Formats: sequence, C-alpha cells, structure tokens
Amino acid sequence: MKYITFDASRKFDLALLGRITVDLNPVDYYRTLAESTTFKKYLGGSPANIAVGLSRLGKKCGFFARVSNDRFGDFVVDYFKKDGIDTSRIRRCEHGEKLGLTFTEILSEKESSILMYRDRIADLQLCPDDIDEAYIGQSRALLVSGTALAESPSREAALKALFLARKTNTPVIFDIDYRAYNWKSQDEIGAYYGIAAGQADVILGSRDEYDLAERLIRPGMKDEESASYWHGRGAKIVVIKHGKEGSTAYADDGQNFTVKPFPIKKLKGFGGGDGYASAFLYGMLEGWDIVDCLEFGSASASLLIASHSCADSMPDAGTIRSYIADCKRKYGDLVARA
Repeated sequence: MKYITFDASRKFDLALLGRITVDLNPVDYYRTLAESTTFKKYLGGSPANIAVGLSRLGKKCGFFARVSNDRFGDFVVDYFKKDGIDTSRIRRCEHGEKLGLTFTEILSEKESSILMYRDRIADLQLCPDDIDEAYIGQSRALLVSGTALAESPSREAALKALFLARKTNTPVIFDIDYRAYNWKSQDEIGAYYGIAAGQADVILGSRDEYDLAERLIRPGMKDEESASYWHGRGAKIVVIKHGKEGSTAYADDGQNFTVKPFPIKKLKGFGGGDGYASAFLYGMLEGWDIVDCLEFGSASASLLIASHSCADSMPDAGTIRSYIADCKRKYGDLVARA
C-alpha cells in the first residue's frame, strides 16, 4: 500500500538540506585514535551520504548547503558532481568558515566512536536566503537533517524549507540525525526537533533520538505511543530504529512492519544508518510496500558496516539485491523479517 504520493513530473527525486563534511577514517584501525597514524579521506555527513546513496541507486538529487571556500570545498562539490548530484544550491562560505572534520575511531567491529571538529562550521552558515521555493517545488520530496537545526542561521533556513515544502505540496522526510555538537541544551534540541517532526510526512530516527524530540511533549513514550503521537501531527510513516534489534515502520493506518539486520561480518559500528536511509527512501520513491523498503534499507546498512567508508561504499541496487538473495539462500526467506 502506498502511504505517500510523490509527483513523478518533478525534476528531482529528492532535495536534501544539511551538512557536508570530510571524514578521516584510520587505515590502521582496531586501535585508538592516539595510536592510529594513517587516515583515508572520504566525503562525510549523513545527508551527503544519503544523497550519494540515492544517486548510486539511480535517483536524481539536489542539495541545499554551505561549504568552505577552499580545497576541501572543491573536493566535496566535485564529488557530488561526479555522482550526478545537482550542486546549483551549494554555496561557498564568505567569512572563512571551514568544513567539519570527523575522525573515526574503530577499536573493534563492535566498538567505534567519532571525534568531530565543528567550531565556526561551514554547514551551519546556510541561511534563509539560500532556500528558494522553486527548487523545492521541483523536488518529489525534501529531506531535512536534524543537525541543520543546531544553530542559526542554518536552523532558520531549515524551518523555511519545511514551510515551503508544505506550500508546494512536497512531502517532507525528517532524519533526526542527532549529533551532540553545537547544541546548547536538551530543551533546545527538544524544541526544534519537535517543530521539524511536526512538519514531516516521514520521520527516521533511533529510540534515543525520538526521546530527544519528545522530551518537551511527553517524555518516556514507548514506540507505539510515539508513532501514534506523530501520526496525529500529520506523519504518514514513523520509522524507529533499535540497532542490532532491528527497526519498525509504523504507518498511519495502524499497521506496523519490522525487519532485523542482515547477517554480515562487521568492520565497524557506524555508517549503516545512511545506507539504510538511502535504500529505504529509494524503495519509497519506487512505490514499494513498506516492508520491502525496510528490507532493502537493512541490507544496505549491513553492507556499509562491513566496509571502510560510507559514501565511497554506497552500493547500487544490483549489489543490494544480490546480497539479499544470497542471504536468503543461506538463511531462509525470512532472514530479516521479524
């Protein structure tokens, strides 16, 4: 059953708004950052990774962002262009702000962490004047990352985009995408997450992220209560992720669908969420049943946590389908179905 209608006549499958960064992942991993000596550079930032993932799956994406006016800015813009992502709404910072840098620490296949440098950061310089109604109106959907709400002027730009999406009948996907950096208080997080989620047709997040979004509304809600609340605010699909326990999509007709992670030998404990989101949204844009979207997303997530990078390793549709088929041959058709 289709819960959201996407206008197939529009130029872009998805317009995204949020951070583009540079990731530096250790080549000599399974040791601390203090011990690692060699790092490999990748494109980073959850919305940027999702855009790359959807592009690899054959979808046309556009992007609202600010990037640094230097070689790193050149790197990310050129990367997008090579993947066919429209960069006409990516603008350079004018006052020396730099791209965020994310160093990853991979201690084991189960234990990973990140260290972010996000002072005077380029992505949070996105301003309301950077957002235009026509571009959103040319997109089948708009995705807003929660990190864009962490600081002005980016938060006002994100809110403007959300309201223009409503004006142009553009479905909104809110990826809560919590990062502790730049926020000033838990109440600030709850206020802005609550506003954004209340404008969304699809919400994606972990249980902990929903707790942040709901702290000023009704703290301590269970998954079913969260879904019911956001459905009451207009969301059609509420996806709540529980890591290795799997994820559930709650539809506004009362149905819910659950999938588990696909079995794979992990290299690291991060990066799966962006693969999950891009593949899940691909299925939605294709008009698939929700459980099939979830399965596709779960498979992509497993492939990503087995790789060294995120953006560079985003799989195409054939790779995901082959992996699903292989897992079902080995473990049975219900390998990821709860």
